[in-house]
Amino acid sequence: MPITSKSVKIGSANVHYLEAGSHATHTVVLLHGASFQAQTWRQIGTLDILAKSGYRAVAVDLPGFGESPAADIDPKRWVDDLLTVLEIAQPVLVSPSMSGRVALPWLVEARDACSGWVAVAPVAIPEFAKKLKKITVPVLAIWGEQDALVPEDHADTLVKAVPNGSKAVLRDAGHAAYMNDPGAFHFELLEFLKRALPADG
Repeated sequence: MPITSKSVKIGSANVHYLEAGSHATHTVVLLHGASFQAQTWRQIGTLDILAKSGYRAVAVDLPGFGESPAADIDPKRWVDDLLTVLEIAQPVLVSPSMSGRVALPWLVEARDACSGWVAVAPVAIPEFAKKLKKITVPVLAIWGEQDALVPEDHADTLVKAVPNGSKAVLRDAGHAAYMNDPGAFHFELLEFLKRALPADG
C-alpha cells in the first residue's frame, strides 16, 4: 500500500503527517511518544497493516517532532482542528506515552467525537483520574510487562474508570511496547478495531 507524506496548517504552524489507505473508510489516527515520530509507524509496519486491513491510517508528527515545527498548542483545540482540516470523523485514536498529554485533554471533553482510544502506556492518567469517566468510547490499554516508566496500575485506573475498557499486557516488552513486539501490538490493535468499529465501514 502506498504511504504518502503530507502537511497541513493547524493554527499558525504546519503539521506533517503520513497517510495510507482509503478515505472512504474508518480512520485510525496515530500519535507518538517523545523518542519517536510519525515515521516510526511506517518503520514497524503499522501504516501498511492498517491500510491492508481496510482502514485509513494517519500518523502525525506532533509539534516539535519529526517534520512538524514546534508550536504552542492547546491540546483540545489542536486535535479538533487537526481532525477538521483532515476531514476525519469519529477516528480511533492511538496515543503512546508523551502523547497522552495531547490525547487526554481532548478525550475527556470530546464525548462522542471519536470511535475508540488505544492508550499505549500514556502519561498523565493520574492527572485526569477524576475525568476519565467522561470517556465513553471503547478503550484498550496496552502496556509492556517490563514498563519501568509508566506503572501498569495506571492502566488499571483507566480501565476501571471508563464504561468500556480492556487491558492487554505484552510479555517481555518495555515502555514502548509496540516497538519491542510489533506483532503482538498489531494483533491487539486489529482485534480492538473489530470490536470498536461498525462492521459496515
